[in-house]
Amino acid sequence: MVEALPRPPVKGCSAVPSVLEQRLAPAAAGPRPAPAPRRTRVLALPEARWALAALVLFLTALPLDLLGAPAWSWAPLYAAVYVTGGWEPGREGLKALGDRVLDVDLLMVVAALGAAAIGQTLDGALLIVIFATSGALEAVATARTADSVRGLLDLAPSTATRLLPDGGEETVPAEALKAGDTILVRPGERVAADGQVLDGASEVDQATITGEPLPVARQCGDEVFAGTVNGTGALRVRVERDPSDSVIARIVKMVEEASGTKAPTQLFIEKVEQRYSIGMVIATLAVFAVPLAFGSDLRPALLRAMTFMIVASPCAVVLSTMPPLLSAIANAGRHGVLAKSAVVMERLGQVDAAVLDKTGTLTEGTPRVTDARPLPGAGLTDDTLLALAAAAEHASEHPLARAVVDAARVRRLPLPRALDFASVPGQGVSATIGGHAVRVGSPARLLPEPGAGVRDLVEELEGAGRTAVLVLRDGLPAGVIGIADRLRPDAAATVTALTELTGRTPALLTGDNERAARHLADQVGITDVRAGLLPQDKVAAVREWEAEGRRVLVVGDGVNDAPALAAAHTGIAMGKAGSDLALETADAVVVRDELATIPKVVALSRAARRLVVQNLVIASVFITALVAWDLLASLPLPLGVAGHEGSTVIVGLNGLRLLRETAWNNPVRGDAA
Repeated sequence: MVEALPRPPVKGCSAVPSVLEQRLAPAAAGPRPAPAPRRTRVLALPEARWALAALVLFLTALPLDLLGAPAWSWAPLYAAVYVTGGWEPGREGLKALGDRVLDVDLLMVVAALGAAAIGQTLDGALLIVIFATSGALEAVATARTADSVRGLLDLAPSTATRLLPDGGEETVPAEALKAGDTILVRPGERVAADGQVLDGASEVDQATITGEPLPVARQCGDEVFAGTVNGTGALRVRVERDPSDSVIARIVKMVEEASGTKAPTQLFIEKVEQRYSIGMVIATLAVFAVPLAFGSDLRPALLRAMTFMIVASPCAVVLSTMPPLLSAIANAGRHGVLAKSAVVMERLGQVDAAVLDKTGTLTEGTPRVTDARPLPGAGLTDDTLLALAAAAEHASEHPLARAVVDAARVRRLPLPRALDFASVPGQGVSATIGGHAVRVGSPARLLPEPGAGVRDLVEELEGAGRTAVLVLRDGLPAGVIGIADRLRPDAAATVTALTELTGRTPALLTGDNERAARHLADQVGITDVRAGLLPQDKVAAVREWEAEGRRVLVVGDGVNDAPALAAAHTGIAMGKAGSDLALETADAVVVRDELATIPKVVALSRAARRLVVQNLVIASVFITALVAWDLLASLPLPLGVAGHEGSTVIVGLNGLRLLRETAWNNPVRGDAA
């Protein structure tokens, strides 16, 4: 493919080594190490403090009880265990009961009090301690998930060096920066905000944001991100986004919002939980009453009933779903893929067909003008044709329009004023320029029956793998502009990975011409190509596949992709080049513009779905085995407590496995959960 356009000059950039770099580079001592991620201290969590208090009291009372000490020495300690370990779940359970919701936490406290009422004080205290410890472990696990997201904020420094108009500088809190400020980033420092380099040259370690293993060269006109580490050069950077809107901040915000949602599986489990809990209470009463009706003593009947209530509680089932999904959301967020909800993370693993857009998706979305060919008799030169098209395209957000405008700027062409601008997705733009009606867009849409001259020129450009853009003036062909985009380096690998995941090669849907589309498709291994499509055509194609029973994943970036993103089973938008409409419509956003992250997040979702199934199996086996033991034999209360709470901890920790880096880097698997 043809190389992309060089960036247009940025005000303040110079071609000679930066004065700042000359002054500061000798002092460089190498990049500073990344700050250690913040981790919530265990004892900072109230659940952990109460659980520790209950455990200490229990361990103090236990030897006194077992050694036959007077009751007054250990009974108050056991009572304190009940209070410290049981007051908070009991309070929350009563609050839920006031809302006509039967909470399993309340059932655990009732079971412990019931055990104490029949003289099993030690067993009841043991239940409280294990139950409180289990709750503390869940709180710690949840905090660790939150830490993995909040830790992204620690990548950005707390202060920045802001340059003043008079040439001075001041140190300010990073959150006080605003768009338009100019900051100085010295060698080894972390960049404080997303921005554009105005002066200087250096290598920047962007691994924390883009995942690139090696530092990348950054100079005038290049973009840098908050949290990345500057190398040996000094950079003067103009802040382009407020710190609250930086890439890191957006990742944190969207992941936190997603973490507050619930997946359909979780909602179903919670709905069933209420009915299950009511049925469990009824069954517990039956386990207690039936033996009494047949002459059993009160104490063993009540003990068996309390044990049944404990082991039959669905705590592990309830905890089976969200830890894997929330861990997957946090892990994907760290790698620049924002799933907007737990629902999305669950649905991503269900897709069995993929559809890719061309410009801005399989390509980098930064095409450049390669040809400006005026038609004979139009009375235009190459430059005047380009200036006319650029003036009409100036207000458009489409990547091809940006290429035309950028090419005119590089040639320093004056752009006439355009009036009455209008844009029709999939067709092109129109405007009034110098009293002439000018239209720029797809040759097939603007001129369905072109003359031989136009047709030959369009075919020549498209045969070379370029996109032809027709320019009409007052309804007559004025010339054709050739544009070429650069294929993403990870495009072919992404197509291969999606093929392995879904079992079929992705399709290419594009508004571009057939020849250009097939030229690119051949490079990445796509055979199903549908070109020259309007937005409604893309939607129709997606619905056609879904009518066949397919769950379609659509990946796109532009306004014309938004309807297909909304119609698909799941839509992913490329964040860097994507339009605001596409970003709002999509279910997930790739903020780092790395196409290869798409099959990885699908594989991560499938791993989460597998862990959900594993957790449900583990929880069901534990509950079934313990209930059967209690009903058919005699299950000791301490063993029942250990089995029940142990299963809860196991499923919680199993779900948190997806927070690990290896969960993201594992090879793509094609089997669906």
